[in-house]
Amino acid sequence: MEITDETKRLMLDFQQNEITEHHIYSRIAASLKSPENAAVLERIAADELGHYHKWKHFTGQEVKPDWWKVWKYTWISRVLGFTFGIKLMERGEETAEANYSRLVGVIPNIEKIAQDEDAHEAALINMLDEERLRYAGSVVLGLNDALVELTGALAGLTLALQNTHLIALSGLITGIAASLSMAASEYLSTRSEDTSKHPVRAAIYTGIAYIITVTLLILPYLLFQNYYLDLAIALATTVLIIAVFNYYISVAKDEPFRKRFFEMAGLSLSVAAFSFGIGYLIRMWLGVEI
Repeated sequence: MEITDETKRLMLDFQQNEITEHHIYSRIAASLKSPENAAVLERIAADELGHYHKWKHFTGQEVKPDWWKVWKYTWISRVLGFTFGIKLMERGEETAEANYSRLVGVIPNIEKIAQDEDAHEAALINMLDEERLRYAGSVVLGLNDALVELTGALAGLTLALQNTHLIALSGLITGIAASLSMAASEYLSTRSEDTSKHPVRAAIYTGIAYIITVTLLILPYLLFQNYYLDLAIALATTVLIIAVFNYYISVAKDEPFRKRFFEMAGLSLSVAAFSFGIGYLIRMWLGVEI
């Protein structure tokens, strides 16, 4: 069958995508300390190079990689983890893969070839083992507990104390003490479980997630004098943290984003609203004026 100019451009796009991903996988593999993960990525890189040569057979042309895309996903993988970077890249290719149907009749069995290649690549990606994802549960524990506990505490303290410095002081003391308590609890919990996670590392991940969350939520009270504005910023920060974290997990671990986001956000904001009312009632009952 004669190949039209439009079809050839489409094939050249696929060809460029293959050589681009070859360079991305190769660069990520070269940066990894784990020989097992590096070997998996090198294998995928070799597959992508093979796919590139298949397309070259049909186009008869050499194609340069998209170096911007190579740099972007290599950088994302180094900063946010190679599993997240790779799966984010693969998500971006889902719409492009739908265009394989446009080559039916031009390349024999193109859809089956594409499906086989995708299944093989997905199987290899699932073999990757990244430490930060093994401890995602510990991060969720610290993050979720800090968001629920501190948004509630800040909401109650805001109406009860009505003084930004006192609210910040009380929130910091509560948050730091709670972070140490949660880290210790995660250490004991992990130690008693039959798991590959190291108890100390699990405790560190939980504690760090808790402290970072506490810092971000307390920060408005240290910067602005309007405590209602500070509470609004803290609640907005809560929603933003939940959105960013759940997006990361949804990409890296192929989990649904919307359900987890609304569950965590609803829980944190409900506790905050309840605590705000409790703070008002306690203040009125005790007759405290500051």
